[in-house]
Amino acid sequence: MKVRRSTGFYVYQVFNTIVLALMALSCILPILHVFAMSLSSSNAAMAGRVGFVPLEFTFTAYEYLISKKDFFHSVGISLVRVLVGTLFNMVIIALTAYPLSRSTIQFRARTAYMAYFAVTMFIGGGLIPTYMVIKNLHLLDSFWVLILPSAMSIWNVIIMMNFIKGLPRAIEEAAFVDGANHWQTLVKIILPMSKPSLASLFLFSMIGHWNAWFDGMFYMNNPNNYPMATYLATQVINNNQSMTNMTPEQLALLSSLSEKTVRSAQMFIAIIPILIVYPFLQKFFVKGITVGSVKE
Repeated sequence: MKVRRSTGFYVYQVFNTIVLALMALSCILPILHVFAMSLSSSNAAMAGRVGFVPLEFTFTAYEYLISKKDFFHSVGISLVRVLVGTLFNMVIIALTAYPLSRSTIQFRARTAYMAYFAVTMFIGGGLIPTYMVIKNLHLLDSFWVLILPSAMSIWNVIIMMNFIKGLPRAIEEAAFVDGANHWQTLVKIILPMSKPSLASLFLFSMIGHWNAWFDGMFYMNNPNNYPMATYLATQVINNNQSMTNMTPEQLALLSSLSEKTVRSAQMFIAIIPILIVYPFLQKFFVKGITVGSVKE
């Protein structure tokens, strides 16, 4: 059977395609520009002649970065932060979302907890009180100050909670009939069925930890403890590069570079992990968010 399409349908298709193409270009073109800038010569970058194709092709900016231990040290801190922080986030999200997905008959304190969590979404503790709490806990200049304050995201808990609510109750009831307790049901039934939501929240958490820069700048007094995003932020804010700890080889490379090419190389290296991980989680992303965001 041949379906006849109206003129309005084709107009919508063309308009929709154009808008999505423009949105895609708005995301891709800045990345291409940064990549081209990182591979261009200092003269071309400073003259503003670099567009989306490298001019006077050179790897000098990357050679300079490889020679800088502080940059790769900050990358290492960020990698550990992503691994540990994301693990903390996922465990806490699962352990919080499961009981909140129960009815008030099964979990009588559910309403009180939901009200408490909802208040924290709209009313924060404030920057200075938060700093005082972290200081009194002796977490300043500690790796754990990058993990513990952001260990729980209420919004992610709500997404996970609503996703669990949408799962078939019959499977849970069958597990309880077979003698499973709540812990076994969560680990062996709920979590395997919640892969789309878990993958989406995993991506959110990973990107959040990888791109977070403010906490490192605010809670770290020693620049050697900066994660990668904070390190890049300080490089962008500070226009004068410090030359006190540079080797003669680094000074020689720096003389043939500009800040634009070095920063572009740093930024491009910083986005590589996200570009690598996202394709593997993309198939779960839309389903995990749309199902978890809608409450039945």
